[in-house]
Order: sequence, then structure tokens, then C-alpha cells
Amino acid sequence: MRRWPIAGASPIGYARDVMARTIIGKPDGAGLRIALVVSRFNESITSRLLSGARQTLSRHFVSEEDILEVQVPGVWELPLAVKALIDHRRCDAIVCLGCVIRGETSHHLYVAGEGIRGIASASLAAGIPVSLGVLTTENIEQAEARSGPDQDNKGAEAAQAAIEMVRLLRSLDGCS
Repeated sequence: MRRWPIAGASPIGYARDVMARTIIGKPDGAGLRIALVVSRFNESITSRLLSGARQTLSRHFVSEEDILEVQVPGVWELPLAVKALIDHRRCDAIVCLGCVIRGETSHHLYVAGEGIRGIASASLAAGIPVSLGVLTTENIEQAEARSGPDQDNKGAEAAQAAIEMVRLLRSLDGCS
């Protein structure tokens, strides 16, 4: 238990006792409906992100019937699909998966930046967890390293983050 000083009071004046609490979303996906919105562009990478996300959801007890997969052409289209899922209240959380690799022009900056900005805006506006499993890499080698079958799979990380955020928000709803 920690005592917090009263603002402007002498060092011997203290406010009421305050109990510190930590709230962490538990990685239990049982009963959760999760949407996986995956870009088909750079499919050799996004299919690996998708596989990592699906394995993680299964490992955390999300049933196959509670997983909705939505495929979009590219990262640019992710925000609109996210918004449609939110509007139709189809899921408890959304996992966005995609890959933008630097090319010869600055096009990748606009696609990745605006796609990610749109994803964040939709999540904040709706108050629904939308996790980010969108890679933005310099080259294919970096993308392959971040979508591998090991613990470095960013699709797997995004899926776990989605579960934890649903549980965290539900825990916060119960706080008084």
C-alpha cells in the first residue's frame, strides 16, 4: 500500500491509502468472435501471417466457427473492410494482416501510412480492438523474417494482442 501526498500539503500530510492495481488482458479467446482481415497483395507473406494468426487463435481457444476471414486486395483496402465489420457488429476484435515492401518509388509510404491510419481511426472511433499485423519492410527478406513459422510471426502477435485487448476492455468495464 502506498500513501500519496496531498497537493500543496506539508510532507507529513497524506491522502487516503491507495491500493495499486494492474489490469492485464488474459489471453483466453474462448467464446470470442475474431475477424481476420488479410491483404492478398504480397500473398506469399500474408498467407504466412494468416497461418500464424490462425494457429495463435486456436492455441488460445478461439473456435474455428468463431473466426471470420475476410480477404481484401491490399493494405489500402483494410480500413474499409474493418469499418464494415464494425458497422455490422460481426466480431469482438479484428486482426489486420498485410505487407507493404519498399519499391522504387515512395508509393509504399502512402499505402502503408494511410492504411494504418485508417485502421487506427476505425478502432478508436468504435472502441473495438483492431490489432495491427501489417508489415512495412525494406525488402522481402525482412518480410519473410517477420512472417516465419517461429515466435517472430507478426500475425501471431497481432492475434494474441486482439484477444488480450478484448479481455482488457471487458475488465475495465467492470472497474468501479
